[in-house]
Amino acid sequence: MVAYNAAPEVVLEPEQQSPAFLNETVRRAQQGDRSAFEQLYREHAGRVYALCVRTCGNRSRASELTQDVFVRTWEMIGSFRGESAFSSWLHRLAVNVVLSDYRSGTRRTARVMRTDNLEPYDRAPGSPDPGSGLDLEDAISKLPSQARLVFVLHDIEGYKHEEIAEHMGTAVGTCKAQLHRARKLLREALEQ
Repeated sequence: MVAYNAAPEVVLEPEQQSPAFLNETVRRAQQGDRSAFEQLYREHAGRVYALCVRTCGNRSRASELTQDVFVRTWEMIGSFRGESAFSSWLHRLAVNVVLSDYRSGTRRTARVMRTDNLEPYDRAPGSPDPGSGLDLEDAISKLPSQARLVFVLHDIEGYKHEEIAEHMGTAVGTCKAQLHRARKLLREALEQ
């Protein structure tokens, strides 16, 4: 299999967008055709990467998760039965990989630093407003991991609280509380 290290670039040619072409490409990939699988990667990597970067908030980690999704896709493509669109099946697989990564705890809070001395972080008079130039994607990436994951899955991807709670191994009430927290933090960040 070809190694892909950078953020994926998606290039679609008009004939590659037809369902018949996609079904044939999936069928060939299921038979082990690497060039067909590479075509599937090229067509879907951008969307998978976007999901990963939104949920983990880190472009480098999102690239790794995108790779994990496509390794898993290669391993499981034989189980795709065509009962739904390939893109739906792949999206669900990507969400499962992201949730599995979250549950495994491999991603630690390396950006958190404990300190009692907050003086270096105080704003000097006349310094620019910290909220200036802040955009929604940046604000989402700075949310605490659990709140960010629930926010992205619920408000952006459209999953129900019950589905999120089941996959995260938490209570529905916890998911609702995390969503409320995420929305509150986003509102505060964007109002600054």
